[in-house]
Amino acid sequence: MRKLGIALVLGLVAAVSAVQTPAQSAVPVTLIKAGRLLDPRTGNILAPAAVLIEDGKIKEVGSPSQLQASAPAGVNIIDLGSAMLLPGLIDGHTHLFMDIVVLPEVEQDRHSNGLFAPELLLAIVESPSKRTLLGAQMAREDLESGITTVRNLGHSGIDGDTELRDAINAGRVPGPRVLASGRKLETRGETYVQNLNPALADSILQQEFLLFDSADQAQQAVRQNVFHNVDVIKVTAEENLTVPELAAAIEEAHRNHLKVAVHAIDKSSIQTAIDSGADSIEHGNDATDQQLRQMHDKGIFLDLTPTFYGGGYLKFSEPVIVIPAAARAERVSSAARSKQRYDQLVQRVLRSGVKFAGGSDMGWYSQGKTRGEASVTVLLNLRAAGMPALRATSLSVSAACSLENARITASPFDRPPMVSRCGAGFFFTRAMRPVYFDIRKAGSEQPAS
Repeated sequence: MRKLGIALVLGLVAAVSAVQTPAQSAVPVTLIKAGRLLDPRTGNILAPAAVLIEDGKIKEVGSPSQLQASAPAGVNIIDLGSAMLLPGLIDGHTHLFMDIVVLPEVEQDRHSNGLFAPELLLAIVESPSKRTLLGAQMAREDLESGITTVRNLGHSGIDGDTELRDAINAGRVPGPRVLASGRKLETRGETYVQNLNPALADSILQQEFLLFDSADQAQQAVRQNVFHNVDVIKVTAEENLTVPELAAAIEEAHRNHLKVAVHAIDKSSIQTAIDSGADSIEHGNDATDQQLRQMHDKGIFLDLTPTFYGGGYLKFSEPVIVIPAAARAERVSSAARSKQRYDQLVQRVLRSGVKFAGGSDMGWYSQGKTRGEASVTVLLNLRAAGMPALRATSLSVSAACSLENARITASPFDRPPMVSRCGAGFFFTRAMRPVYFDIRKAGSEQPAS
């Protein structure tokens, strides 16, 4: 597993097919053979392995000899040789509606939260239609790199991610399964963008955030997102957020059968999330051993997001801006220190036994890479930090995302892989470039080698 590398993608994307009558032509059947296959329910490896696809759906998984013996005459066979079939990746934390180009550092220094806020503000005030089309592009690129489910946690306007989710589910645009959070909940005064024109501030912020100043308002904010049929609630925890406020939001979300993901980085915010009963803590970089034990005892997931691990800032910025030598040297030194701290965090997480998941937190433009390629690269940072990357991006995160929840489109991992429902996916590892392969066309084309 540790030799996973960047996957060559076999997106075995299942489709909902009409029931055929005897008068119709025989359904197409394809048998895909591979060296090994990971069972996402148990973590066991099947070797050699085969997948039987009938009428555009995964019907059965087993040994090649077993499936070939029971397959109908004339079955189309695709042999992937020694490739390993893996479950489609799940990105537990992403931002499909953002594609931030890093600004020159002198420009960043002129703004509060200068790395992120200027581009976020531009996204908010530009056309929602333009932003939705960007989201559709990012979703397609994720799918093409083997990411078959994403949890989009904010920064998509009022209803961008819920509408994109519905369009994908209806087959109007290609993309992974999207778990949509709608607008992010935040206490007033702690938003990502500051120093706005007072005459326009509220109108601007309402396009991106649901702001609250009390427990009652927190509940109302959840209800506004429920109106847009979200799959998960996202709350940002900063120092002004109180336990009663967050607990009220979580109680209202749970009443509506929704889980709550809480953005919390520093120790104080993490403790607020723990004490309030959050379902997952996003980032959690400064979590103490005691807090990890509390999360373990309460069943709270930690969603690790190694976006800037190992010098990620320079990887995003150097191709698009000129960084002064002194500033670059400081960035390199800071990245080394941050990497060491993150490596230590990962080891403490593994020792604690806390439930963990992985997310890319991608909303950044990465020159020369599609969004999917950039997201997979970030997720592989988990492996570099010592985390079982495949577990964090498939087996564990399916539970963290509550994919068994009836309100959410069925997960490819919520039942044995013998029978797969709409949206199930596999990819295989054999080379370094991703190639998308649709099982609905399995009888008519071969994946590139």
